[in-house]
Amino acid sequence: MKKKQRDLFLVEILGLFLALVWIAPFYLMIVNAFKTKRGIFEGVLGWPEEVTTENFVDAFIELEFLQSLFNSVLITTVSIGIIVLFASMAGYALARNKSKLSNVILLIFVAAMLIPFQSVMIPLVSLFGMAEMLNRAGLIFMYLGFGCSLAIFLYHGAMTGISRSLDEAAIIDGANRFQLFWYVIFPLLKPISVTVGILNVIWIWNDFLLPSLVLGESSATIPLKMFFFFGQYTKQWHLALAGLTIAIIPVIIGYFFAQKQIINGVSEGAVK
Repeated sequence: MKKKQRDLFLVEILGLFLALVWIAPFYLMIVNAFKTKRGIFEGVLGWPEEVTTENFVDAFIELEFLQSLFNSVLITTVSIGIIVLFASMAGYALARNKSKLSNVILLIFVAAMLIPFQSVMIPLVSLFGMAEMLNRAGLIFMYLGFGCSLAIFLYHGAMTGISRSLDEAAIIDGANRFQLFWYVIFPLLKPISVTVGILNVIWIWNDFLLPSLVLGESSATIPLKMFFFFGQYTKQWHLALAGLTIAIIPVIIGYFFAQKQIINGVSEGAVK
């Protein structure tokens, strides 16, 4: 019994340490967001001696926050919706059509995950530049290409746990292929759809490199606008940290409203 108590105590200590490590960046961001520029350089870890909220007002204006937020939300939501739709259909088709061609296509998608973005960055941007697609639509199309490989792999794996008898029963009842997928198969893929959505939201919402190559200033997302606080000769840490604090608020609000669906989807996937 003593050994179990000791092990439990060690686990609690480890958990507390990991929690502090996880919370530390948020503490530094929020505390320093209320400091002046001079106050940050005088002490990073301590509480602000002179609390100011002007940083948030200035950051909100400099970021053009409402426009940047609209661009980020638009690009992220449309990209996620398209990735989930196309990847789920492709995963279903590849899983149900057992042939050498299907295996080759799946292998190509899996192999594509190993290609680093930096190796195709310059030719990709040059190609889309000639096609005059360097805008939000072009960026969403690129996200579809880069995000589908992992999504199709996950959907294909999930399809192996869904019996073919459901397909046969739906076809006997008069459903066509589209109705079979949309009304029978796709609802059963909700757990993996939640997983795909979470993975891609984290990636697309925080992505900087690809939007910096594709988007203009009027279509800039929040990460792109945040870069303007860091110049060649000066770094406006007080505005950057205030901007970061503002930027995480929509994410927290979005999670607050979607937490039930996220938790249910993840738990259903864990049970299966």
